[in-house]
Amino acid sequence: QVQLVESGGGLVQAGDSLTLSCAYSGRTFSSGAMGWFRQAPGKEREFVAAINWSGHSTYYSDAAKGRFTCSRDNAKNTMYLTMNNLKVEDTAIYYCVAHPTGHTFGDIVQAPRNNLNWGQGTQVTVSS
Repeated sequence: QVQLVESGGGLVQAGDSLTLSCAYSGRTFSSGAMGWFRQAPGKEREFVAAINWSGHSTYYSDAAKGRFTCSRDNAKNTMYLTMNNLKVEDTAIYYCVAHPTGHTFGDIVQAPRNNLNWGQGTQVTVSS
């Protein structure tokens, strides 16, 4: 059974940086694609970033591109989301996801969301 536990959320000011972590347990971490989604108050959950099994390929939403970096350390079974130049509109609950069988970031982007494994989420609040 896959378990994903996010950490690192908090209250920051606009322009600050924050790094989220996602600790993974279950099947072999290094073989699966992973990613991040977020859900702001009153809005639908949206894709943020995805990373392939090796960490060498990533894909970002337009909102995240240029400011966020998704990475992973397969030796530590952990994925990260480093967020720079945070904006008030980045305020959301951030969720870590893992694809049950896929290896590429495309598997995360294209999968029906119910097919992904989800963490419980971590709150990020950006104040002006």
